[in-house]
Parts: sequence; structure tokens; C-alpha cells
Amino acid sequence: MKCIVKKHRFMAGILALAFCMSGCGQEIVPEQPYGVYAAAEALGIPAADSLEPDTAANKTGSPAFFGASLCVGGNTDLTAEGVTDSLSEAAGLFDVDNREILYARNIHARLHPASTTKILTAYVAIKYGDLSATTRVSEAALQLEQGSSVCGLSVGDVISLEQLLYGLLLCSGNDAAIAIAEMISGSQEAFAELMNQEALALGATNSHFVNSHGLTHEEHYTTLYDLYLISQAAMEFALFREIIEAPSYHAAFQNQAGKQVTKEWDTSNQYLKGDKKAPEGVTVLGGKTGTTSAAGNCLVLFSQDSGGGLFISIVLKADGRDNLYVHMNELLKKIE
Repeated sequence: MKCIVKKHRFMAGILALAFCMSGCGQEIVPEQPYGVYAAAEALGIPAADSLEPDTAANKTGSPAFFGASLCVGGNTDLTAEGVTDSLSEAAGLFDVDNREILYARNIHARLHPASTTKILTAYVAIKYGDLSATTRVSEAALQLEQGSSVCGLSVGDVISLEQLLYGLLLCSGNDAAIAIAEMISGSQEAFAELMNQEALALGATNSHFVNSHGLTHEEHYTTLYDLYLISQAAMEFALFREIIEAPSYHAAFQNQAGKQVTKEWDTSNQYLKGDKKAPEGVTVLGGKTGTTSAAGNCLVLFSQDSGGGLFISIVLKADGRDNLYVHMNELLKKIE
């Protein structure tokens, strides 16, 4: 009996202590145990109290959702009449303004991205780099496999980051890609780590990058949907839009001897070159091509409908350049 009394006294003491600690009857509200908003901020997602009052996410006082401005879809393919599935390994059409996926096939399959990698390279460079700063092209920047696409840089050339970005995106210069990586991070390896960090922050969780140019490597891969996420983010930079919309660019910089060098860089986009024509009512803004034997023929394209709405269409691993543009036009015809 004495043991029971002692037990009751002990429990009563515990309850009294809890009562006092809670402010004499006030509800105990624990702190956020998991740091949800801190985690969101670490990924580049704004906290709810940082949003403008008139934004959709804050009208009800709710926190912003990661996918609030994204086209979000599951693993189910979305077919469309008039689109020939056999022309590529993966394809997708995204209505950016209405946040809707209009066509999707194999958009979550891991594939080699080839030079569409350079969209992420440009995104990282614009985000972290000083566009007016210059760098001296190293010998390492020119150590490329035979047949690589280059913009014609030479060892010792002194060139700005902004100019390198034109060489990167217009003529798909692998030499420019390495020069950018060394300029921003000191090495290809360190820049690839930064690329992966930024890709994850954008939600591109099925990707892994080991270089800034996209030449084939078994550990260098992405998905069509991840490319969409990266591309939509890149389009938020005015300079990125300016470059991908340019049919050509006149570059002037100094060589190792201090003499001026000039280069004419033309886009590899067949729509901007005038070699291919988009369907009526669709205006092609620009895009990024990519081609390797492993990746096939690839194209990320930015377009507008007659009302100015933005669309991103992507074709990966088409079985030839002609079929790449045939397939892309099939997607563009679905833009209303």
C-alpha cells in the first residue's frame, strides 16, 4: 500500500511541474522541430513571410509551395494525335504560363543530355559570375575529344564571361564551357558540384552532371522533366533570353599577345537560322541543341503562341536531325 501512495505522489509531482512550466494552464506550443522553412530557404524557396502580399501563395497566408509556378505531372505519358512517338526516345510540351503539361513521353527516363547541359552551365554562370569580368583561356579548356563543337578559342585569349556565354549557347562551344567552369569554380570538378547543387535546388532530382559541356560520360545524365525545370529557371534571366534569341553574335577580345581577335558565332538552332519553319501561329524565341552518338539529336525550344504565352518543348534522342525538327513541329502544332 505504501508503494502505491509513493507512486501517486510522484506522478502528482510530475503533473504539477508540467503545469507550472506551461505557464499555469497555458497551451505549450513546441518550436518547429524540423526547421521546415529553413530547409525551404536552403533550397532557394522563399519563406511565406517573404512573399509579396498580393502573390497567389500569400493571399491566404499560406506558405509558397515548391511547384506553385511549375508544370507538375506524374509518370503517366500524355499522348496526342498527330505526334509520332517513334521519332525520339522522349518528348514533352510544357505550357509555362498555365502550368500545364500538354504532351509527355518518357519524361522521367534518364538519358544523356549532350549539349543541352549548357543550359544549366549558363544558369549557374549567370547566377554566380561577374558578367563583365575576364578570364584567360587555359590549355585545359582546349583538351577536348576530336570532333567537339568549339567556338574557336585559343590558349591565352582574354575574354569576358558574357562573351563566353554567347559562345557557349550559340555555337555550343565546349571550349567556352570549360573556360566558364574554370572561371566560376576553378575546375571542371568543382563547377560540376555546383551544377548538381543548383539542379537539386530546382527540383531536378533525377540528374547528375560531371562536366559543363555535356560530352558523354556514364555518370552524366538527366531527364526530360529535369531539363524542363532547369530551362524554365534559366529563362528568368534576361541575359539568357537575350542570348538564346540571338541568331548570331560578333565577339571581340584579346589574344595572348594583346592583339584584338574577332569571331562571328552563329546559332545552331535551325529555326533561327531560317532552315526550319515553325507552324503558323507559333513564334520560336530560341533554344539549345545537343548531339552526340549516345544522346542522339536533342533540342530544348522556347516558343510563344499568338497571345504571347510561353511554351517549352523538348525532344531527346531523336533518330536524326531532320526527324528532330519534324518531331518538334508536331509538338508545336499542339500550341493553341
